[in-house]
Amino acid sequence: MTTTTTTAREQAPPGHGGRPGGKAPATRRRGLLPARLRRAGLPYLLLLPALLLELLVHLVPMVIGIVMSFKELTQLTIGNWDAAPWKALGNYRVTVDLDAPVGAALLHSFLVTCAFSVLAVGLCWLIGTAAAIFLQDNFRGRGLLRALFLTPYALPIYAAVITWAFMFQRDNGLVNHVLHDQLHLTDGRPFWLLGDNSFVALLVVAVWKTWPFAFLVVMAALQSIPKDLYEAAALDGAGLVRQIRRITLPSLRPVNQVLVLVLFLWTFNDFNTPYVLFGKAAPEAADLLSIHIYQSSFVTWNFGTGSAMSVLLLLFLLVVTAGYLLATSRGRKHADG
Repeated sequence: MTTTTTTAREQAPPGHGGRPGGKAPATRRRGLLPARLRRAGLPYLLLLPALLLELLVHLVPMVIGIVMSFKELTQLTIGNWDAAPWKALGNYRVTVDLDAPVGAALLHSFLVTCAFSVLAVGLCWLIGTAAAIFLQDNFRGRGLLRALFLTPYALPIYAAVITWAFMFQRDNGLVNHVLHDQLHLTDGRPFWLLGDNSFVALLVVAVWKTWPFAFLVVMAALQSIPKDLYEAAALDGAGLVRQIRRITLPSLRPVNQVLVLVLFLWTFNDFNTPYVLFGKAAPEAADLLSIHIYQSSFVTWNFGTGSAMSVLLLLFLLVVTAGYLLATSRGRKHADG
């Protein structure tokens, strides 16, 4: 009897105390639970510093800007803006009054920005998609072309735009030298950074520096389309144009929906390009909302009105983004159904 008991205790697993139904498994489970929680919460803990910094960089200035839009902030009161007179909705009334000079100028800038954004986004998407489709086939020099196409996107924006500003100079710029002196396409040397031509110059620079992003996104998305679809379509007699219409564009629809939205938000909020190209005073034909708000705030020293314009711009972009996402989600459900 003693021998049997000793043998059972020797064969029992460690921690059970030689008795079935010991408490060691429950203790082990209690020890594993905090470890699992720690492993699950570690990624969020590592993201916490970046999240806090992001809130400080974006959320805090946004809240301060909203508060400033309700105050009468000028060059006389900006030094102590906390004690500035409370203007309530006065800045917004001045901003949306289309009969007043401030409202009329803002409406003109809004229309210019809409036209600029639609043309820039459309051209960027068209050029980027065409280049990505063209580079899908294997041929000698494809890698070099890819590198050249991505060069505008890799260059620092200030260096690139300043280079374009020199190229658009009237007397010694490269653009007039090619168009007027070599190709004889113009009667004289036009001013590209003044007057109505400034819109064309701004559009060219914006498309040149942005379309490689569309090219990069579309080129990555094309890799997920099976080659068998194109081979089957070619066997059925479908040409290149029909393959693009029936296979490529429908397959790229989810990517294009996000790409168009990102390009629109980037273009509509673009400040660096007009500021570096024209300076603090942009021509009327190229008066984008971003540079217009800057002039209203830091040139005329009317920070209250400039803050109200910024808030209205934020609300407009939120409405457009929500409407776009709602429309695309309904279109996706209709296509799936």
